[in-house]
This record gives sequence, C-alpha cells and structure tokens, in this order.
Amino acid sequence: MTVEDFEQAVSEALDEVPGELASLMDNVVVLVEEEPPAHEPPDLLGLYEGTPLTERDSWYAGVLPDRILVFRGPLLAMCDSREEVVEEVLVTVVHEIAHHFGIDDDRLHELGWG
Repeated sequence: MTVEDFEQAVSEALDEVPGELASLMDNVVVLVEEEPPAHEPPDLLGLYEGTPLTERDSWYAGVLPDRILVFRGPLLAMCDSREEVVEEVLVTVVHEIAHHFGIDDDRLHELGWG
C-alpha cells in the first residue's frame, strides 16, 4: 500500500467518526508517520500525544495542537490485505481519538477498541 493510499485510509477512518464527536475534538491534528519513535515499542500502531479534553482547564490556551500519530510500518506489517489495513487503521484512529476524549486503555479494551 502506497503512502498516499495509507493516508487515504486514515482520512476515510476520520470520516467514519460521527459528526457529533468530531465537532467536539479540539486542538488536535492527525498525522501519519512511518515508524514509532525509537523510545516506543516497534509494533506500536498509534499514539496520542497531548492533554485529553477531560484534563484541560483555564491554563490550556495558546498551546500547540495535540497529536494523533498513526504508524504506517507496523500497521502494514501486521496486516495481510488492503481490507485488513483499512480495518486496523479505523480501529487505531478510533482508539487514539478516544484518548483525546480521556478514555484510557483499560476502558477501550472493555469496549472492544483495544
């Protein structure tokens, strides 16, 4: 899958987020990176970097956007087909958006988005 095709899959995953939720996302950008940072596990699929909405207060002003990173290399390595990549990208994007809303990994696993 080309970089462009992968980015399109991420864009389509973002389009799947219900409008009511997407409109609540604030000061966050979604980026595609080839691999996770060196200090992270090499098979990491996505990463949320920032301050969840549930932890923001009056001090949260004028800060750089939070970042949702989707890692192309590990996702392609774990999948056997384009369809599988598209599905895993969707799960990864939803998982990282949930972190933006303050939902932790334990709760995501309970909900089936782990």
